[in-house]
Amino acid sequence: MKTRLFRPVLVLASTLAVISIGFAQAPRIDVPAASPACTLKQRVGFTDIEITYSRPGAKGRAIFGGLVAYDQVWRAGANAATQITFSTPVKLNGTEIPAGTYGLFAIPGREEWTVIINKAFKQWGAYKYDPKDDVLRVKVSPVALEHPVETFTIDVNDIRDDSATLDLIWEKTCAPVKITVEVTAKVLAQIDAAMAAAGKKPYAEAAMFYLNHDLDLKKAAGWMDAAITEQPTAFWLFYHKARLLAKTGDKAGAIAAAKASIDLVAKNTGPEKDEYTHLNEALIASLK
Repeated sequence: MKTRLFRPVLVLASTLAVISIGFAQAPRIDVPAASPACTLKQRVGFTDIEITYSRPGAKGRAIFGGLVAYDQVWRAGANAATQITFSTPVKLNGTEIPAGTYGLFAIPGREEWTVIINKAFKQWGAYKYDPKDDVLRVKVSPVALEHPVETFTIDVNDIRDDSATLDLIWEKTCAPVKITVEVTAKVLAQIDAAMAAAGKKPYAEAAMFYLNHDLDLKKAAGWMDAAITEQPTAFWLFYHKARLLAKTGDKAGAIAAAKASIDLVAKNTGPEKDEYTHLNEALIASLK
């Protein structure tokens, strides 16, 4: 009787053990992500921008007004909500936000988009999006692209010392957001301190910054001359002096400086010879 009672139990236990072992040993299949993760890092001026998001593909689907509904909050990507980090305060379309990490969302529309910076950056999709956590909303006019873009892309383009463009790109649409950062005040403070200190002065660097940012060109010209006095064979300084004089309207002085640059660089045999000869000739041609 005991044997009859225990045999089924033992058989059942053995069967379950085999099944359990079978499941434990099943191989895991590693497949490519449908929307691969991406991290973009870009410095603009003194500001580090980092964007973490997932990149879905169109895969033959209609995107805006189709897969991504118009007039509804979108995570600006796939999977987890897109995160964007600014190391310093920045302005987006003219409105300032503090440094920090945020969720980046968007509301695509047929004629206008709303791009959203939100405090809640740790969430899946936009399912828990709360407008109460919005730090900023900016209106954006989408731009039609000539050629379709298969994979959703966030990029930082048109980079200048103190500005850039944040582009949200997919299918045949680009939604651009203007980024501006503070650069000039920081650099001017450094220049003032360096010029007031004892020792060698950064004449060339200071003159170039003033030239490139349309600041006091008379002061820049003085610094450029001082730099040339220290380096009288520096052909690149003569070229930039020509640029500076051209910007002040002194065409004759600009042409003379450009010709001096050509004469100096002619003594070189490296690649800079062709480069600066071409740059100076182009500048001279633009002034005639």
